[in-house]
Amino acid sequence: MATKGAQLTRPTPLVVPILRAGLGMLDGMTRLLPTAEVGFLGMARDERTLQPATYADRLPRNLSGRQCYVLDPMLATGGTLAAALKMLVDRGADHITAICLLAAPEGLEAVERKLTETLDADHGATLRVVTAAVDERLDEHGFILPGLGDAGDRLYGSL
Repeated sequence: MATKGAQLTRPTPLVVPILRAGLGMLDGMTRLLPTAEVGFLGMARDERTLQPATYADRLPRNLSGRQCYVLDPMLATGGTLAAALKMLVDRGADHITAICLLAAPEGLEAVERKLTETLDADHGATLRVVTAAVDERLDEHGFILPGLGDAGDRLYGSL
């Protein structure tokens, strides 16, 4: 049976796992997009203030016209993902899809609010968040309830 499809070629798509938990999604994503380049973004949330901090940036400086796929398994408070998306838009990415396995409603709302507050209205980028499930809520420590725990700890056995 014949079918029609599209090939993403130029500029080359970029897959960006947010370290360390996003690495667990990288193999599957590169199977879907075998021609994609991979960049890495190390971000951590301060558990006291819940604010994100960048500790590693291995992304191209110019992402003009690039389709970017951000891999972050847990979207809790939204601070890390919003900061990552803003960084990509600031570098010129115009089509960004964030792929999350699990999200909290507060995190989805926060991403939208923070990007509305921090991005120029004429940035021209298309931003999407795709998630497999939206859990009930966040607890007082910014963790998803009922949730799955820390994805990075589960992935690397450091529970």
